[in-house]
Amino acid sequence: MTLLEAEVHISLREFLRDQGEPLWDHHLTMARLVSRALRLNRSALIQTGSTFSRYGLSYLMPCLLSDRPILLVVPLNIQQQLIKQDIPYLQQWLNTNKTIVTQDQNVDFNEFNGLFIVSPDVWLSDRLENKGQFPEQIVTLIDQADYLEEWTKDHLTRTISPHDWQHLQQQYPAYGNLIQEVRFFLQKSIFSHPPSPYQCCLLDQEEKDSLSHLCKTLNNNPLLHSFAQFLNDDNQLLWAAINRKKNTFCINLSPLDISSILSPYLENSTIVLMGGFLDSQKTAPTYRKTIGLTQDILCLKFYPHRQNELINLYIRDRLPMPNTPEFQKVLIEEVRKLVFGGYESLKPITIIVDDVPSKAQVATFLAAEFGSQVKVENAKIDDNSILISGWKFWHNHQSQLPTPKLFIIATLPIPSLENPLVAAQVNYYKKQHKDWFRLYLLPTALKEIQRAVMPLRESQGIVALLDNRVNYRSYGNLILTALEPYAKINYIDSNWLKD
Repeated sequence: MTLLEAEVHISLREFLRDQGEPLWDHHLTMARLVSRALRLNRSALIQTGSTFSRYGLSYLMPCLLSDRPILLVVPLNIQQQLIKQDIPYLQQWLNTNKTIVTQDQNVDFNEFNGLFIVSPDVWLSDRLENKGQFPEQIVTLIDQADYLEEWTKDHLTRTISPHDWQHLQQQYPAYGNLIQEVRFFLQKSIFSHPPSPYQCCLLDQEEKDSLSHLCKTLNNNPLLHSFAQFLNDDNQLLWAAINRKKNTFCINLSPLDISSILSPYLENSTIVLMGGFLDSQKTAPTYRKTIGLTQDILCLKFYPHRQNELINLYIRDRLPMPNTPEFQKVLIEEVRKLVFGGYESLKPITIIVDDVPSKAQVATFLAAEFGSQVKVENAKIDDNSILISGWKFWHNHQSQLPTPKLFIIATLPIPSLENPLVAAQVNYYKKQHKDWFRLYLLPTALKEIQRAVMPLRESQGIVALLDNRVNYRSYGNLILTALEPYAKINYIDSNWLKD
């Protein structure tokens, strides 16, 4: 009887030869590791250093050749590609007929030996709410696991929206005055907070007390009951998302730490976590601590090919630091030189500027020259566009946008303490006497910058980094290490990378 690892290795090697496509260096190694996890029920953590389009085949092949039931947790946008393109093509090539099931279908797991594909939200809902839709011991593969903390916090966030206030008024007419009084008080109080580019604020004690009174009064309402349960939990953050244009707000209650919440579901089952960049270290100690993974697990970290997947890195020395008044003027001058020097051959161009006034100034300056080609946080761009955005917009829309040939970074993606949510998370670490910079701010920056540049490796694009902290702060080397491999360049002009 042929071991799964050997069968997958042979099949994958033949498939790659047959396709004649560029070989991702680590296809066979990753495929063998996933096969081993499926055969022996051994959990694993794999950092691919690449995008799904490069490494996805490495886990799909074992899934289709295995004779056991598998649960694949993957975001909806990737699901569509798997179900409509990748899996049918592979099944046809392999001459297999493994049953493929999606989350809107029912399964009898007593007889099921197929591949069950679900979204992170469906998986989290089943595990955290004890729905029992999936067997506890089913082997679970989680792709894009770099987002696991984010998915979990989003899933567990409780929200009172403008619609919910209207629904409460209709559901409890006898308490209409109280509901209206609390709503108006919160609205007046929340909108009295100074305007912030982050469009959110933490609720103060008076605001919290007002909401708490309403929750206790209408405790039979499921939403308010859940709020009342966690309002005084030190692991919960009470905050408001503000839309000043529409004069509306949402009250949110979010967990600050998800390690103890996720831990039971990661510790007691066979799980394979896969993502481009989970941690700067192979054993992923910070990532594992963040998600509550304490079991002994096989860890593997792949690195981009030093020649085929390097980026061209342009770094200017002796620029003003981002927190100085001189930086804004120098930023516009540097952007001008980079864009004017490379526009003809390096389109599309993306410029990441987090500071709101600086973003507006850069956009105004470039629009005077390039007109409608300049887009500010607009997902509808083409290959001639110059996109200007903050890190959050890029993070949320990167997969839908064309990969830039020139990617300009004004400032490193270190979360700002001016953001109330970031400040609250930092305070949470401080209360526990933990190194909040090394455990939170720096890992977030490393992960964000890695995500941003991974697609550029496939085209060997140019990254221009204008944040001088990379040269003069103790953590600068960690940033540069995360960007490896790269070829350092000293100039960009219209002849660079011209076809």
